[in-house]
Amino acid sequence: MDSNKRPETMLRINTKELADAFIAEQVAAVREQVGDKKVLLALSGGVDSSVVAALLIKAIGKQLVCVHVNHGLMRKGESEQVIEVFHDGLDANLIYIDATERFLTKLENVSDPETKRKIIGGEFIRVFEEEARKLEGISFLAQGTIYPDIVESHGVKAHHNVGGLPEDMHFEGLVEPIKLLYKDEVRVVGRALGLPAGMVDRQPFPGPGLGVRCTGAITRDRLAALRESDAILREEFDRASLTGKVWQFFTVVPDFRSTGVREGKRVFDWPVIIRAVNTVDAMTATVPEIDWAVLKRITQRILAEVPGVCRVLYDLSPKAPATIEWE
Repeated sequence: MDSNKRPETMLRINTKELADAFIAEQVAAVREQVGDKKVLLALSGGVDSSVVAALLIKAIGKQLVCVHVNHGLMRKGESEQVIEVFHDGLDANLIYIDATERFLTKLENVSDPETKRKIIGGEFIRVFEEEARKLEGISFLAQGTIYPDIVESHGVKAHHNVGGLPEDMHFEGLVEPIKLLYKDEVRVVGRALGLPAGMVDRQPFPGPGLGVRCTGAITRDRLAALRESDAILREEFDRASLTGKVWQFFTVVPDFRSTGVREGKRVFDWPVIIRAVNTVDAMTATVPEIDWAVLKRITQRILAEVPGVCRVLYDLSPKAPATIEWE
C-alpha cells in the first residue's frame, strides 16, 4: 500500500474524539519509528509545523530538537513571534538560525518558480544537516507535510516538504505524522493537542515563504515592498474583523513595473496584488467579497507607506483554475 496515499476508509477528522484517536495512533507510530533517537524539526511557527512539534513533544519529549530558520523570506515580525511563542512561552528546545544572506545569495537571478522552490527546500535541508552535525544523535528529520502538498506535487508544483529534498539527504529517515491530513483536520488535531487558538488558526504560510509571493527573480527592494504591504493588509483585516472570517490573505509583488505618477512626475514602480481566499481543505478556494471601503483604505495605505509601489490590485481568481499561491 502506498504510504503517501490517503486510504479511502480513513474517516475525516472533524471531532475531538477522532483527533484524540489519531494522536494516539501517531504517538505510537513515532515512538516505534524513532526509538530512543533524536529528531530535528523545522519549526516555522505555521500551523503544520506547530502541530507536528506538539505531537512529537507528546511522543518523544526532549528527543525533539526544534530549529527555526530565518531565511529572509518571513513575514514582518514573524521570526520574533516564533521565538516569543515557542521559546519563551512553551519552553521548547528551540535553536534560532539567521540564514538570510545565505538564502538571498543563492536565489539571486533565479526566476523559475520550481527552481526557486527546490533551492529553498534544498538549502533548508543543508542548514538542518549542518545543525545536526553540531548536535549528538540526530537521526531523523521531521516535516509538516500535509496531504494537499503530496497531491499537488504530482504534476502541479513542488513543495519544499516533498519535491525539494536533495537526493543525498543525510538523515536516517523522515518523520511526517500529519502527511495524510487536510488543513482543516490539522487544525482539529492542533486543538486536541492543546495548542492556543492563535497558533492553530494561524494562516497557512508556504515553506518558501515570501519567495513564492515575490514572483520571478527575487530582489531586495521588491521583497521589502512585499513584507510591508503584507503587514498593512494584515493590520487592516484585523481592524475590519476579517482575520477570522477569511481563510488566507496576503500580498504579491510581481516582477514587472507599471507607469504611475507621484508628485507630478512619472514613475515606473511595482504593483501590489492582494490575494484573499476561503476554503475548507485547500483543494478548492473561492474569493470573498471584501467591503469596498476596506479595500480602498488598504490601497491608500500601501500607496502612501510602501516605497516603490504605484498600483494595488485585487485577485478575483478562484482555485481552480488558479492556485492559491501565485507560484
